[in-house]
Amino acid sequence: MKNKRHDKIIEIIAQHVVETQEQLVTYLRQAGFDITQATVSRDIRKLKLSKQITEDGRQKYVYSSADPETMQEKYVSVLKAGFVSMDVAQNMLVIKTVSGMAMALATAIDALKFKEIVGCIAGDDTIMIAIKTSEEAQKVMDTLKDMMG
Repeated sequence: MKNKRHDKIIEIIAQHVVETQEQLVTYLRQAGFDITQATVSRDIRKLKLSKQITEDGRQKYVYSSADPETMQEKYVSVLKAGFVSMDVAQNMLVIKTVSGMAMALATAIDALKFKEIVGCIAGDDTIMIAIKTSEEAQKVMDTLKDMMG
């Protein structure tokens, strides 16, 4: 069932501009899947979906099976598109994003696989990133700044 659902998610986001998890839940229910938003959230992470800015400035979920270097470029473009500011608070990195983009940026940061990062928590416009030490938090912040130019 999970594989069928994953295939359907990929099909849906290829055919529609899906901006939110709630929209994806609606499309899946219309396709006959009895699903919750929490399950869709897990599916998005499992499929490594990312958000892309459309020509009209909206955001949509996209799926890519591209090579790691190409994917890193996509993750950096997501960071650039939604980034507002960041600051270190001891071993925590706090990133402010464009409203509604925190989850997309947190997913991109997770996908970049920083060994120093313990985990990310995303709200609507803020990401809290737990990092092992204060020194490593500063290093991660500097690396993210460099990546975004």
